[in-house]
Amino acid sequence: MIGSAHVRTVANLAAASMLALLLGACGGGMSLPSFSSSPPPEAEPGTGPEMPASIRADEVVGRWGLASFQNPADRARTEAAARAQCKNPYVITAGSSGGVIMHLADQATPQELRLKGSPSGKNYIGPPGPTPGEQDREIVSFDGRVLITRFIDKDAATRYGNMVYVRCAPRA
Repeated sequence: MIGSAHVRTVANLAAASMLALLLGACGGGMSLPSFSSSPPPEAEPGTGPEMPASIRADEVVGRWGLASFQNPADRARTEAAARAQCKNPYVITAGSSGGVIMHLADQATPQELRLKGSPSGKNYIGPPGPTPGEQDREIVSFDGRVLITRFIDKDAATRYGNMVYVRCAPRA
């Protein structure tokens, strides 16, 4: 014979399951918890109209040595490696509508991207749209000679790391 404790346990599980289904239906969908080991980076909420960046497109146009790093302790070494790439520079040109011609993550063909600002004062490079967008890269630092960016998309950020652009000396 089945004991009353077992009946009560089964009834409680059934009630909890029904409650979860009802709540899931009311919420428009069920959200599963994330089991990642690190919390996702805080993204700023998308803004309505694009804000101008504090960095102008003409400041980014030029010939750049390019390298990347994952570990911040490797930054100095990576800047030296980027400088060595000036014999085969990454060229950023001016776009026809005020942006810059660069590659998006995993795209073989460069396209015109915009320099975009945000209410927090951060600057981004990316296609038109909300800031920061999934295809944007955040400008981590820029001093006129060294530009460091990081992709907003977590997968691209993991694969490419912090992109270091070192301005190549002008040709004599």
